[in-house]
Amino acid sequence: MKLSEIIRHLGGELLGEDCEIVKLAPLSSAQAGEITFLANPKYRRELALSSAACVIVRADMLDEATAPGRSLIVTADPYLYFARVATLLNPVPALRPGIDARAVVDASAKVADSSEIGPLVSVGRGVVIGERCRLYPGVVLGDHVVLGDDVTLYPNVTIYHGCHIGHRVAIHSGTVIGADGFGLAWDKDHWFKIPQTGRVVIEDDVEVGANTTIDRGALSDTVIRAGAKIDNLVQIAHNCEIGEHTAIAGCTGIAGSSKIGARCTLGGAVMMVGHIEIADRTHIGGGTLVSKSIKKADNYASSYPMSTAKDWMANAVHLRHLDRLVDRVKLLEKELLQIKNKEGQAE
Repeated sequence: MKLSEIIRHLGGELLGEDCEIVKLAPLSSAQAGEITFLANPKYRRELALSSAACVIVRADMLDEATAPGRSLIVTADPYLYFARVATLLNPVPALRPGIDARAVVDASAKVADSSEIGPLVSVGRGVVIGERCRLYPGVVLGDHVVLGDDVTLYPNVTIYHGCHIGHRVAIHSGTVIGADGFGLAWDKDHWFKIPQTGRVVIEDDVEVGANTTIDRGALSDTVIRAGAKIDNLVQIAHNCEIGEHTAIAGCTGIAGSSKIGARCTLGGAVMMVGHIEIADRTHIGGGTLVSKSIKKADNYASSYPMSTAKDWMANAVHLRHLDRLVDRVKLLEKELLQIKNKEGQAE
């Protein structure tokens, strides 16, 4: 695709030759015929190594990005523009509407004629599948599942009975939506399982990564609000609510009945206890243990900085005696206060 064509689709200002682009590439390794971007000033040094045909930049970086034979696209947000170029150059494969002969679709299911149902897909009783959906091989839909329009379910996704999926949702391979939440009551000498009678409701424009699990509610529903983005290997327990446009990175675990606000970000391996609430626009760093509600939006982190094993052990010894040290400090403060009071009386 020529740069002028990219500009026609996405806007921006072209400086330099209108050359043809064959692929996208990282800044440091981009070659002739390739396009890349510079969004963060700390990567300016990599420009010297780049042979890219075109670099996407902000106006304030033009002097540094300019080089003989290199074209530039000037835009306010190079990273977002790069993402849109990637989408433009890598279109989704065309749908092949119809139901594969090797799929098993219950007679009561309603499947739009424009949708593609791949081999070895299982569709239960009363399922509704909207327009232009694509179900890859091995997908399983339980009874009375509802899919909106333009839903993509990658291989071996399982959606349990009664769950509702909105429009333009993508769910990646191996993910399980609507398995039972971890609801148990202790009965004298054993656990008694509590039936999980809620659903999972996923609103429009949500993407869920591979091998993620979202449990159905115990009584009310587990809800993933519109535009949320969930990474691979995330556990969302029963009755949770994830706010609009919140992004959750991989290996995060969210215990039951937690409510996360809109436009939050959770770094990788965040652990959250149950029955807490997180304010809108809160940002939580990777590896953080969230043990209570966060009512004020801010950046939060609790992960301990990495150190050598020797240093960590030495610090751990001190931590074991921290309560005694606190008591000693309090005693010294008390004695110091008494000395100051005596001196004041003497004056």
